[in-house]
Parts: sequence; C-alpha cells; structure tokens
Amino acid sequence: MKKVRIALAGFGTVGTGLAKIIRENEEWIKKRTGAVLIIEKVLVRDISKPRPFVPHPTTTFTTNPAELLEGNPDILVELIGGTSLAYELIKKALEKGISVVTANKALLATRGKELLSLAEEKGVGLYFEASVGGGIPIVETLKESLAGNRITSITGILNGTANYILTQMSQKEWDFSTALAEAQKRGYAEADPTLDIEGIDAAHKLAILIFLAHGVVYPFEKLRVEGITDLSLKDISFAQELGYVFKLIAQVKEKSGYLQAGVFPALLPKNHILAKVDGPYNAILLNGNAVGPIMLYGQGAGDLPTGSAVLADIISLVKNNKQVNNTGFIESPFEPAKILEPLSVVSEHYFRFSVLDKPGVLAALAGVLGEYNISIAQAIQKASPSERAVPVVFLTHRARLKDVKKAIKEIDKFDFIVNPTVHYPILP
Repeated sequence: MKKVRIALAGFGTVGTGLAKIIRENEEWIKKRTGAVLIIEKVLVRDISKPRPFVPHPTTTFTTNPAELLEGNPDILVELIGGTSLAYELIKKALEKGISVVTANKALLATRGKELLSLAEEKGVGLYFEASVGGGIPIVETLKESLAGNRITSITGILNGTANYILTQMSQKEWDFSTALAEAQKRGYAEADPTLDIEGIDAAHKLAILIFLAHGVVYPFEKLRVEGITDLSLKDISFAQELGYVFKLIAQVKEKSGYLQAGVFPALLPKNHILAKVDGPYNAILLNGNAVGPIMLYGQGAGDLPTGSAVLADIISLVKNNKQVNNTGFIESPFEPAKILEPLSVVSEHYFRFSVLDKPGVLAALAGVLGEYNISIAQAIQKASPSERAVPVVFLTHRARLKDVKKAIKEIDKFDFIVNPTVHYPILP
C-alpha cells in the first residue's frame, strides 16, 4: 500500500489533534485513499518536553527547521502560525515541489498571493481548509460545491473567542473583562487576545473568503476592521430591550462588480439565523445567485475539529495525485478587488447619546440627524436620579455611514452631550 510521508511543523493543540485522528481513523483513511499516512518528522520548540502521544513509532522530533524537509517528504503540514518562520518553511517546500497544507490565516491574508503564485508555478498543492472556520468545510464549499455560483454576499461569525465573550455578556450580564477572563480560563482565548477581540483574526479569514468567492485580492490593510473592546453592557441591555443581539460580524457584499467588506460589531434581530449562534461557535451565511442562502455552522477551533479540516486537505492531495485545486479557478486570478468606499455602506443604525436632562435635547438631536437624511425609527430615553448623564437611544431607518459619521461629529459638539456618541450598524 502507498505510503504518504508527512513533515509536521508544530505539535500543539491542532498538530496533536491531527496526529490522533490519523492514528484513530487509520483504517478508514486507507479505504478513502488507498494510502497509509505517516508523520515522519515533527518540528517543535522544546525537544525535551514530554510527549504523551507520538504520531508513529518511527516519528522523529526536531527543533531545527532545516531538518524538516530533508528527504523531500510528500506533504508539509504547517501549524506553527506566525508570518516569518512559517513563510520560510512553506516557500522552501513549494520551491522543492512539496505540497503544503496550512491553517495559517494571517500568512494567507497577507502573503497568500505570492505563495499561491509559487504553488501554481511549481504545479503543487497549497491547501488551507483549516484557515477559516476550524472544522467548517467553507474553503472546499467555495472552491467546488458552489463553483457555478456568483456569490453575492458572505456574512459570518468567524471568531469563536469574540462570540463567546458577547454571548456571556448578553446572557449572564458579565462585563467585558469578566467574560474575557472566563474565555481565557476555558482556553477559548489566548493570553494575549488582541487578534480576536480587535477583529483582526476575523479579518484575516474574511480576506481569504473574498479571494475564494470573488477571485480577487482584497488588500488586508483596506478592510474596515473594528473590535468589541468598547462594547458596554449598557448597549447590550438596550439592544435586548429593542429585540436585538450584538455579534462581531465579518461581511462582504458584491454590488455591480464592486465589493464592500469589513469586520465590525453589529446589532442583529433576535430572529436572525446568525443571532442564534452562541458560545465559541462559528457560522457563515452565503448567498449565491443560483443556490440562494446557505449557512455552514460548527466549531471554529479546537484540536479535533481543526485537525479534521487539516486531514481533509491531506486526503484531497493524496487522492488528487498532483491534480491540485488550490483556489477553485483554472488560473488563479490575482487582480485587485474593486472596492466600494466603506463610508458608502447603507444600513439601519443604533445610536446612544449621553445627554444632560434639559428641554430641547431630543429636538436638537433629531434636527441634526434630519439634516443628514437620517430618520428616526424608534427612541428610548431613561432618566436616572443617580446619574448626571441620561441615555437616549435612537434606532434609525437606512442611512449612509458617511452621513452618520458627519452627524455624530456635529452632535458631539453640543454642550449637553456628556460623553461621545455610541454608534453601531444594524444588520437586516
């Protein structure tokens, strides 16, 4: 039986999960591929660290990256993350004609064009199912299952850490710091959670989805990226009272060949299908011009779910026998995306004003909004004898973000405004 030799860079959570699945499902994998998968070498940081699980009796561990590709393995699996050593390893493997499987969304979002071009030049695979959505098969879905569709929109919850935090804030009324601490305790958040809570991780994934769905490169630095660190319990409470929940949304919409894309916290109606996605789960809602709406839902991280996605890529490479499909296109289209100015986005909006309780305030607020073609759909005002500032909440009809920003800038100049205006978009 054919033997497939694998070099594995990284033996943390996902690497160990992958090795366990290969061992546990060995006979099933043979039926699928007619091959035995053998992890021959593993690159680790600390060679002396005890290994309660060893992938194969012949597996060797090394701390020297140069040793990993000696002997030309069939496939390099890169799971170390980062954009320096991972880049060098992947580039070297592709140059040597070795196919690569990676879960590295940051590297693909920033240098994917270069690496995919090299893979195409060398005629080898660069597969990355695990880079978006953990165990959710979104990459293969866009490359193959929906290849005949024009994708008109993608709206997703792509970061389980942020989603867990928002779920706890909404359901248990925890403040942000308490919810983050619990996420770290449970292993859902890193010691440094910046990439997750600032929306950067979700933006990396969105850039990959844009490429697969639209066949263009959307420069990462041009994505609108906003996180959840400033979201308060007060706004979550008002949203619930009005029939909404907060989610960190990654979205791209196609309009006449132009794309609007970004990551941002938004209010969703409680009956929206994505509003029901709680905890550390991910979900991706697609709209195709032929198939209509489709949602993929599942665990967005973890050893076995993500390891499952990595293994799916390995199996695809083995079965395809060099007939690789890295991007879903015959020739990878690396043209730059035509980008719609983010401020041209039109949606409904949520405002919370902190004002002094005195006559004429509501009229003044409504007047400025009216000047910028922003009409009010709903309003709440709650006075508190113990607080100097009174919260006033407006929900609006559809308006351009550009007009909203201008209105907020003018409103915050009023002497009755105690704190800067809080604003979030509302998804339909």
